[in-house]
Amino acid sequence: MQLEILSPEHKVYSGNVYGIQLPGIQGSFEILENHAPMIATLGKGKMKIIKDKASSELYEISGGFVEVLNNKASVLIEGATALD
Repeated sequence: MQLEILSPEHKVYSGNVYGIQLPGIQGSFEILENHAPMIATLGKGKMKIIKDKASSELYEISGGFVEVLNNKASVLIEGATALD
């Protein structure tokens, strides 16, 4: 799945991934390859980019939106802080 994550300041991530876990306003959810089209509002919480089954990146975000269409996820967020 193609993933693009943008904040007002810069591009946070762009590339192919296995999936992404996001904090929705009514609870966390996960998007994997070939997900149905959707648009969702994101709340404050942890965003996990799952690059493959062995590696991932974790960020703290403060809200935004996600759109999934044609095996591409576009995430627009207010800000992100990398967690290690």
